[in-house]
Amino acid sequence: MSEFVEGRESAPFLRPAYISDAEGIRAMVNKYAAQGLMLPRSLSSIYERIRDFRVIVEEGKVLGCAALQVCWADLAEVRTLAVARDLRGKGWGRELVEDCLKESARLRVPRVFTLSFTPDFFLKLGFARIEKDDLPQKVWKDCIHCPHFPDCQEVALVRNVGNGE
Repeated sequence: MSEFVEGRESAPFLRPAYISDAEGIRAMVNKYAAQGLMLPRSLSSIYERIRDFRVIVEEGKVLGCAALQVCWADLAEVRTLAVARDLRGKGWGRELVEDCLKESARLRVPRVFTLSFTPDFFLKLGFARIEKDDLPQKVWKDCIHCPHFPDCQEVALVRNVGNGE
């Protein structure tokens, strides 16, 4: 399902994000953010982190996205996970997260965490709930700009990917 084949654009497929995907990522994320389902992202923040993103695309349109942001030598975060409503329940969210986990393993970052309003999805993928206070303080640098700060309802979850060696 996730294998990228150059020129195959008539069916959804997963690939690394291109600069040209930034507007589509922002539109999808901010649509869900307006519904209170995720946090909004500015176009500039997406451009700054475009190398962290992977996308589901069909005929040039972004239908899903996720980003893996490295936080420290032993910790990365899955962020900005979104899938178009018509693709939900078809395994694309799982594909995006698993691609992030593979990248974490490739980089030899042993643990991946996420902050989510939908923890059950991540629990099914082998993540475990943790207390937010168990995360290093540096992961909270974005929180000060969050509209939910300081009353965050997101749940912290973590998954071990490997030993980092």
